[in-house]
Amino acid sequence: MRKIVSLFATEDFHLKLEFDDGIAKMFNMEPYFKLPVFSILSNPILFKQVANRSYYIEWPGQQIDLSADTLWHGGEIVSKDLFLKEPVVQKTK
Repeated sequence: MRKIVSLFATEDFHLKLEFDDGIAKMFNMEPYFKLPVFSILSNPILFKQVANRSYYIEWPGQQIDLSADTLWHGGEIVSKDLFLKEPVVQKTK
């Protein structure tokens, strides 16, 4: 099972993720906003409240989560340098 070691929510509703296998990925959340359960996350203030729980991410108080495996399979591989351009706000040990 994959583990998320760092997470950053961007202004354009993408999630920058780094996994324990050293792979960095970008996950676009916008298509999910068409689904009723995720539509509330189109609010940028709520979207930025995402929290890293290692094996999944969640939006506290919203009962919304996504597994690390879903994010890994649905994300696009990106350079880890993207993480250096903006501070990582969620990091697990």
